[in-house]
Amino acid sequence: MEPKNKAVAASKRAAENASPYGFDTLQVHAGTAPDPTTGARSTPIYQTTAYVFEDADQAASLFNLQSFGNIYTRLTNPTTAVLEQKVAALENARAATAVASGHASQAVAFHMLMNPGDHIVSSSKLYGGSITQLGVSFKRFDWHTTFVDPDDIKGFADAITPKTKAIYAESLSNPGGVVCDIEALAEIAHKAGIPLIIDNTMASPYLCRPIEWGADIVLHSATKFLGGHGNSMGGVIVDSGKFDWGQNDKFPHLSQPSPAYHGLTFWETFGDMAFAVACRAISLRDLGPAISPFNAFMILTGMETLSLRMRKHCDNALAIAEFLSKHPKVAWVSYAGLKGDRYHALAQKYLPKGAGSVFTFGLKGGYEAGLKFVDTVEIFSHLANVGDTRSLVIHPASTTHRQLTPEQREAAGAGDNVIRLSIGIEDVNDLIKDIDKALNAA
Repeated sequence: MEPKNKAVAASKRAAENASPYGFDTLQVHAGTAPDPTTGARSTPIYQTTAYVFEDADQAASLFNLQSFGNIYTRLTNPTTAVLEQKVAALENARAATAVASGHASQAVAFHMLMNPGDHIVSSSKLYGGSITQLGVSFKRFDWHTTFVDPDDIKGFADAITPKTKAIYAESLSNPGGVVCDIEALAEIAHKAGIPLIIDNTMASPYLCRPIEWGADIVLHSATKFLGGHGNSMGGVIVDSGKFDWGQNDKFPHLSQPSPAYHGLTFWETFGDMAFAVACRAISLRDLGPAISPFNAFMILTGMETLSLRMRKHCDNALAIAEFLSKHPKVAWVSYAGLKGDRYHALAQKYLPKGAGSVFTFGLKGGYEAGLKFVDTVEIFSHLANVGDTRSLVIHPASTTHRQLTPEQREAAGAGDNVIRLSIGIEDVNDLIKDIDKALNAA
């Protein structure tokens, strides 16, 4: 275990000793090894709730966090551990903690940072459920959020108060396609002595690695592109290992003795993996949103083809966005891969391999045309998800963002005429024909 005064040095060593392997190799091999008991090459599904201790001393050591090992699947599981190691490797991070969903990753991460009365500064361009979680549900914990337009970088600095514990944003926003200026937000956060948290779900680590631009914590809904097949729920909290939790008194759960573990101090004991360990040992333990071993296995299987899928996703998305930008029934297209898009320059910086597969466009016919469009497409599935191999479509104003006011929907990029597409890996010409037929009907 690294003591506090060695944590920064340990982080530097981790960066210097980054894996020599390329992304495609890591997505297949990181964290995995043949099963030592059976020789199975694929990671087994350890479908168990608990684990037998070697003896009383080993059990006490595990419960005191004096050694690492398996106690109970709500906390640790061998299948889940491989998922955590693989995501951490792909994000070039120190450690990761897997949970039941993307929403659970947000709840667990903020639970580790916040006290009653504390504050978050967040981008206003987020998935609608995240806006509700941060802006409504978190108030029941007495956690408060100020939403700032991501184009107003200075607004983030102006919104910070003595109670602010983090800046939060999506690297590539859902559904609006806003590309976040991660480097600029990191500078603001670090000047205030707080971490920058980036949700990297829509980009995936193949397209963007936020930690390399200054993010301290990265979150994923593994339900989406990491798993990639629309069949398993999961979330991941990724700890860069680079934030100094002892630089001020803002984070007592990490920098001061924990009453939950007989006065153990996470930052002093675990150094550059303190946040990941504390998320598991306190927040995941007590809130309980554990990922199932089966879902961890399914997401691991999907991750082995992440880069292959993302390349096809992006190629198809760009071709469809270019088609839509010239269609007479379309008012506008918001896709950072288009040269004329307002976020194209930021996409070139942060997403040089492609601007993702999820984007929005506006129908000239408004709300009713949106309903007609989603009812007419055939290849596209009308459902509330993204990141599938299949192409998906939704009208956010009538579904994912309907709980928001009209003003909030507009601010989130989900106005009445907005259609969100999640482009799959089918033949792009078939997708264009399907869209064209639906546009003409709408």
